[in-house]
Amino acid sequence: MKTVFAIRHVAFEDLDSFAPTLMERGYTIRYLEAGQDDLAALDPLAGDLWVVLGGPIGVYEEEAYPFIRDELRLLQARLEAGRPTLGICLGAQLIASALGARVYPGSRKEIGWKPLALTEAGRTSPLATFANGTPVLHWHGDTFDLPENATLLASTDLYPHQAFAWGKHALALQFHIETTARGLERWFIGHACEIAGTPGLSVPMLRDETAHHAVDAEERGRQCLAAWLDPF
Repeated sequence: MKTVFAIRHVAFEDLDSFAPTLMERGYTIRYLEAGQDDLAALDPLAGDLWVVLGGPIGVYEEEAYPFIRDELRLLQARLEAGRPTLGICLGAQLIASALGARVYPGSRKEIGWKPLALTEAGRTSPLATFANGTPVLHWHGDTFDLPENATLLASTDLYPHQAFAWGKHALALQFHIETTARGLERWFIGHACEIAGTPGLSVPMLRDETAHHAVDAEERGRQCLAAWLDPF
C-alpha cells in the first residue's frame, strides 16, 4: 500500500472528494494535524505523496503559529528531494514560500465560484479539464509571487498566480477543487465570521453558487488529481 500524508490545518478542510480517488489508487490516508501533531519529527521523505491542505491563517504568521516554520522546513527538504507534493490554498502558499517566493495579503478577498484563465502550459497540464470555463471555488485573501523555475498554470482577474507546477513532482493550487457541496456545509459554519465580515458575501449566496457548480467541479477535480497522479 502507498501512503498519503495530508497535513490539515483546520478539521473541516480535508481531502473531501480527493479521498475516494486516492483510495481507489491504493493510497492509505494519514492525516497530520498542524498545531497538534509534532510535525518537526516527521521525515520529509516519508510517504509516497503529501497533500498540504488549506486553512484561515497566513504563511507569514510564524510568531502566532510556530508550526509553520516546521512545515516550511519539511517542504523545502521534500521538494528538493523531488518527492510528490500537492498544495491547496494555504498549502500552495506554503509551497511557494518553501521555494523562496514571497507570500503576502492580497488587495481583497476572493471568495466564491469563478472560472480560471489557464496559461498555455495550464492547457496541457492536469488542469486542462477546467479549460472549458467550469468555475472553481476560491477562498483566500493572500497571494504569492511565482517561485523561481515554477511554471504558471492558471490565473484570475484578481490574482494572476493561481496555480503553478514546480518540476513534475510539485503542484500548487490556490483554489479548491477537492470540495463537495456536502462538505462545504461545514465551511459555511466554520468560516461564519469571515463570511459575515466580507462585504457582499453571505451563506445563502455561497450555497446557491455551490448548488450550481459543485458537482461539475468535483468531477473535474477528481480528473485533475488522477491525471497528476498518473506518473507516480
